[in-house]
Amino acid sequence: MDPSQAHALKALLETQPVASLATLHNGEPAASMVPFALLPAGQGVVIHVSRLATHTKDMLANPAVGLLVLASPAPGLPVQALPRVSLQGRARQCLNDAAEYTEARQAYLARFPESEPMFGFADFSLFVIGVRSARFVGGFAQAGSVTAERFVAIMAAGA
Repeated sequence: MDPSQAHALKALLETQPVASLATLHNGEPAASMVPFALLPAGQGVVIHVSRLATHTKDMLANPAVGLLVLASPAPGLPVQALPRVSLQGRARQCLNDAAEYTEARQAYLARFPESEPMFGFADFSLFVIGVRSARFVGGFAQAGSVTAERFVAIMAAGA
């Protein structure tokens, strides 16, 4: 992945607030929508989800997940050329007494300040998704995969 693609990958994740979360549900793939935030320096993706949602139960049963983040459509740009990144990772619940809880909560609320009241709901909790690999498509013939280590380096650049 060249530097311009790395920059585009980082910009996509920093500007798009919503991802499609893929989990394994009763042995079948399932997708849902989740708002997400980023931990500093590529240390993970933060989501705040309800225990009532099937994807939360799925992550507790099997932490292997995928996230798809897609750029907003643009006039004149074929949908097949939209920049997108697919992240593969492991989800772990981030309980209130965890060392990373404060940082994860701050990252989430910095992006979604209107979500503050939901932190008082007993059924909501934070999950941190540790990225294991990423596949970025910046447009036609502009695709590349990165390891977890390279992802961290890309996201930490300029931090």
